[in-house]
Amino acid sequence: MARKPASQNPVTPPADEAQEQSWQITLFGPRWQIEAALIAHEDAWDWDETVILSGCEIADDKPEDWRMDVFLPRKPVAADRAAIKALFAGEDGKGKAPKLNEECLADQDWITLSQSGLEPIHAGRFIVHTPDFPVEAPEGIRAFTIPASRAFGTGHHATTAGCLAMLSVMKSEGLVVRNLADIGTGTGLLAFAGLHLWPRALATASDIDAACLGVVEHNIEINDIAPGAGLGQLTMLIADGMDDPVLQSRGPYDLLIANILAGPLIELAPDFAKALVPGGSLLLAGLLSTQEEQVRAACRRAGLRIARRAVHGDWSVLWLRKRNDVRVRASRPGQLPDWAKKWG
Repeated sequence: MARKPASQNPVTPPADEAQEQSWQITLFGPRWQIEAALIAHEDAWDWDETVILSGCEIADDKPEDWRMDVFLPRKPVAADRAAIKALFAGEDGKGKAPKLNEECLADQDWITLSQSGLEPIHAGRFIVHTPDFPVEAPEGIRAFTIPASRAFGTGHHATTAGCLAMLSVMKSEGLVVRNLADIGTGTGLLAFAGLHLWPRALATASDIDAACLGVVEHNIEINDIAPGAGLGQLTMLIADGMDDPVLQSRGPYDLLIANILAGPLIELAPDFAKALVPGGSLLLAGLLSTQEEQVRAACRRAGLRIARRAVHGDWSVLWLRKRNDVRVRASRPGQLPDWAKKWG
């Protein structure tokens, strides 16, 4: 986990000096940097609860470019800025925060504004909500609580919601899953959904980012998911793709889920195919519709055929099945488009 920021709690001015206007501070940076700061904020026991943080990507077609918004019920003071910058210091204390852009919001409702876009979403057999928006799920619908200021995969992005909907379709069409894995799990949400649909399955979640371990453990607790290595329990790992001895030993899998990026999906297609049982299912997301052709070509070379596809906004969601008898061929670097080569 990221280190706790120094004890630089934002100072609330006395009532007679408080500003009527609310303020917003916005910072821009790569996804990993913003996510790390948001997780550090979750660890900050002395954080001023009147100062609200949220993070999201800047645009659907730029999933790695993120912003963080900080909402204050007053004009920022030096201690506020210092506390925000401390979130970016990292474990060694040497990290540098992006530029702080300050803006007065005048008479706007800053609490409502800070929570905009985080209302509960309904996808397939699931509702996903933040702790600030509790819901009563109707019969047959499973509600998951996923804090918005944590790792990628809150359900509010089209790719995550699309995966939840596709998992529901898989269940409706009679897919039987005894062993599943969610690669690049982020918050753990898709692994949770898989366990709900197939409650007696072995379940594994993994992510390359070590910070996700604490995120998933927290979300396991607040969503009443059983941790462990047995049937109906979830095992969380930190792993780079499929390159992990535990991940490999727990296979082969009936279902692999990977909501990451198109470049890694192309590179990992052969590894995914090898990890699946004959006829096993692969659920892919994180690819723009303009990237779908290249991802599907890599999957075809790996012996995977399309079973169903869906488009959510600019994003594609693919359900593929492994052919029963096929020789898996690895992608060659020359076959990758330029945007995929940059990932490697």
